[in-house]
Amino acid sequence: MENLWAPWRAEYMDTFDAPGEKGCIFCNRYNGKDDRNSLILFRGQGTFVIMNRFPYNNGHLLVIPVRHVADVTDLSIEANHELWDTVLRCRRALENVFHPHGYNIGLNLGRAAGAGIEAHCHVHIVPRWNGDTNFMPVFGQVKVISEELLKTYDRLKEQF
Repeated sequence: MENLWAPWRAEYMDTFDAPGEKGCIFCNRYNGKDDRNSLILFRGQGTFVIMNRFPYNNGHLLVIPVRHVADVTDLSIEANHELWDTVLRCRRALENVFHPHGYNIGLNLGRAAGAGIEAHCHVHIVPRWNGDTNFMPVFGQVKVISEELLKTYDRLKEQF
């Protein structure tokens, strides 16, 4: 058997056993002072953009309303417009940096829909490439991410 070493995954696995941080992970990051460490790429009036610390693919971004709500229907029309405008801004940034072949863009509202963080709605933007789905996640339960997070952060930050 061959080994695939991915020591950065240990941090992710530890989150399942840890008691977790107090409060909302998104609000805590937004209220913090170190955007690079928190992976915050952009702060708008009513939204912000953060990189997913445990991405499905390189450049996996989250667009999050500043207002702590579980459902986009609890946001004003103006806040929803800004949310979508920020999603489009992210797509342009990802296009400029990574040139993906496609995107998955969406929300998981509620536990049954796959929301890992139910209390604060957020939009996932996952760049996709032809052939990026392979046997590794299926048989090895391993996803290969080809670039270190802070390098990706630095490349994307220039776009915002």
